[in-house]
Amino acid sequence: MARSTKVSHAIQRLKERSQNPLYSMVTMADGRFYLILQGDEQAAPLNAPMEMDEFVAFVNNLHKQAPKKASKLDVAFEAKLQTSKSRER
Repeated sequence: MARSTKVSHAIQRLKERSQNPLYSMVTMADGRFYLILQGDEQAAPLNAPMEMDEFVAFVNNLHKQAPKKASKLDVAFEAKLQTSKSRER
């Protein structure tokens, strides 16, 4: 059960990053996974069947990762660095 949960979470993150709810995974009888984009009558696989860790890495590399969250202090510090760099010129 933990195997498919790890893959399911990767697919859910992909859906959120891409803002496309039509991504889905297919589990093969031998335990490998592949990605499809639903909506087509005959959805073609988007990758060759992969083992779990390889598949999760593949899915995580699709679309940009969500930006890292920064606190107000981090943002203010970055702005101060930018202004000080522009003054040095």
